[in-house]
Amino acid sequence: MVEMLEIPRDTIPTKDAPQGAERPLRIAAVGDIHCGKSSAGRIGTMFESVHDHADVLVLCGDLTDYGTPEETLVLARDLAAIRVPVIAVLGNHDYETGQADAVRSILAEHGVQVLDGESCEVGGVGFAGVKGFAGGFGRGTLGFWGEGATKKFVQEAIDEALKLESALAHLTTERKVAVLHYSPIQATVVGELPEIFPFLGCSRLEEPLTRYPVVAVLHGHAHKGTPEGRTVNDTPVYNVALPVLMRAHPDRPPYRVVVV
Repeated sequence: MVEMLEIPRDTIPTKDAPQGAERPLRIAAVGDIHCGKSSAGRIGTMFESVHDHADVLVLCGDLTDYGTPEETLVLARDLAAIRVPVIAVLGNHDYETGQADAVRSILAEHGVQVLDGESCEVGGVGFAGVKGFAGGFGRGTLGFWGEGATKKFVQEAIDEALKLESALAHLTTERKVAVLHYSPIQATVVGELPEIFPFLGCSRLEEPLTRYPVVAVLHGHAHKGTPEGRTVNDTPVYNVALPVLMRAHPDRPPYRVVVV
């Protein structure tokens, strides 16, 4: 079931716009912050000035090291002090110990909107989020054929793409943003070893983005990837994995600000 959260525009500090015009929304996005049990205070320091630069904070998965409740509580307590709305998806690290439901629950209790096939709205912009999955890109995308184990792997990617499509379909806003952990295109994982490209994302995630156009796609996961690429319909895709951002702009805050 798709859940919707709407935060009134009047609560969001945006630049002045002509009456009747859509206000721009500043999105601070980062993934792969990998909060551990000893990270108390680190996340809060990362985002202590985010309200000066953005109207919403988007976290693109791998929020924790091992996906434990202990790590999540450390993260959630730091995030609770942030003065802008926080939207997140989980990453593969957040599933490591099989406690993803607890991770989601703790974050929700501290005011974080965690998307897993759901949608939400902030300041007139719709956000659709899923973790995504692996499987490869283009002609190298793994097909649904052969052994049962292979089919199960491919089905996971198909299911994540269907969840993304459903979330996008339920949004009625003119401006839509897709939030993922895995990449929907190969261009933003370039820089990693080519041998591991199939494990960093899947073209199946790009298909919903062509049926339900978005103004931007945000993802993480590829720590050595490329900061920006484009879908087949020329939508910008931003790899906001923290190591990518720190390497590309070491003198800037540890998130990328995208204005939509």
